[in-house]
Amino acid sequence: MTVSPALSTSLNAIGNIMVQTHDPWWIIASAAVALHGANPGHVADIDVLLSVADARRILPTIGIEPRQGSAHAAFRSSIFGTWTGTALPVEFMADFHRRSGEAWLPVQPAARQSVEVEGVVVFVPDRAELQAMLAAFGRPKDMERAQSLAAVA
Repeated sequence: MTVSPALSTSLNAIGNIMVQTHDPWWIIASAAVALHGANPGHVADIDVLLSVADARRILPTIGIEPRQGSAHAAFRSSIFGTWTGTALPVEFMADFHRRSGEAWLPVQPAARQSVEVEGVVVFVPDRAELQAMLAAFGRPKDMERAQSLAAVA
């Protein structure tokens, strides 16, 4: 696995903050694709799924006011916040859902795989679950990332 210095530095910061969690959490999307050793394309930010309770407790400690919403119309979270105190922006999403037609479906990984980055542990969904998640998101960049994951042996 090779990750950029900005991604590595940001993942390290996330791992150090997330040791305060009480519930499972995951890095998803492009950063998770990179952590699985596949080509994620451009990694503009890091997406973190966490519980509502952990979001309410942790986000204020890093200067983020928890709010509702999302950065994209096809997604929503009960709590959403962006941390800009790292090399790459980090988007924290609690009670995360994706739009499917008129319905909102929860995005809640079942598998949790640990990955060590410069001595700090972060968590991602397993490769198959991440691939299915990206395909369900349906955006062209997510479809490309799903295909990239499928090509990793």
